Amino acid sequence: MILRALTLAGGLAGAIAGSQFPEYSQQYMQRLGGAVDALGEVVADFDASAAAASLSREDALAQMTGTAFLSRRGADMARTFARYERLSTDFAILQGHGPFMRAYHAARFTDSGIARAAWQAYQPAVPVNFAGLIFACFGFVTATLGVGLLVRLVAWPLRRVTAP
Repeated sequence: MILRALTLAGGLAGAIAGSQFPEYSQQYMQRLGGAVDALGEVVADFDASAAAASLSREDALAQMTGTAFLSRRGADMARTFARYERLSTDFAILQGHGPFMRAYHAARFTDSGIARAAWQAYQPAVPVNFAGLIFACFGFVTATLGVGLLVRLVAWPLRRVTAP
């Protein structure tokens, strides 16, 4: 009886957690769009400065040497360009999709800075729409199976062996 209660509690916890994905993914998307816009301004400004000096982006980065500061700044800009490209690609793939397609592309939710900021601003909600219900059901089934398996594995060595 206790094992079933634990399994049910785990399933309910999974339902609550799963139902939160649509709203969290929406928060992540809003922050992702903001990050792409902000990084786009930085990239455009750098490219404009490079173009004013008749340099390509790569040539301008290559010229950022000579001092420790310039070398570090060049490395910072190279990381900024790479992050901008990665986030722009993620945003283009995720943009306009609902929660089911965002879940399908969940591997695109990988930027730790954006995820941390979205989580800090996130307010849990009780979704009363179709997507929230489906994600709650998925969370319930997944957690019920997972907790049930875990409980059975832990309880297995504690079973009494009955004599034939």
